[in-house]
Amino acid sequence: MSLIDRIRANDAALDFLLWPGDLNLDHYPHGEAVVLASGEVLEEFAKDGAGGTFFFCGDGGEERPVLYADSEGGSALLAVGLPELVRLLLAVPWWRDCTRLTEAEAAEAAEDYLEDEPDLYADRDAAAAALGLEVPSVAEALARLGEVAIGLGGRYVLLNAEEGNAYEPLFSPR
Repeated sequence: MSLIDRIRANDAALDFLLWPGDLNLDHYPHGEAVVLASGEVLEEFAKDGAGGTFFFCGDGGEERPVLYADSEGGSALLAVGLPELVRLLLAVPWWRDCTRLTEAEAAEAAEDYLEDEPDLYADRDAAAAALGLEVPSVAEALARLGEVAIGLGGRYVLLNAEEGNAYEPLFSPR
């Protein structure tokens, strides 16, 4: 069974990934036509609540790199494979608030989330257990996000298909 199917089959995982993970597997087309500069295939597989889109890059299955494009013209490679993306969302669902990829940013964002979601960590742990995934520490998740987004991400430049303009990187080196 694929990870997407396992997520859909488990309410705890599906609920956590819908919120606070902000990963909605009921996707719809991205706001504008986009392509990768490399010419590789892009496959939409999920959306977020603000109109952003999660794409698999290249050919294959859930092991493909995952690119995120927001609705404002920003993008980033987030993970190499869906399991890595889900682990990121479990550890740091507020990743969008960590543009410099620091633990200080993550701690501040976590406080805001925990005010509204006091059971967040219990819900996260239930989702992780249901999917058989370990939750990395915040430091590990942010370090890996930096390796992927800044290190590997340069090979995954997203372009507006009509105008040819490149999306702006969502993350900057520390």
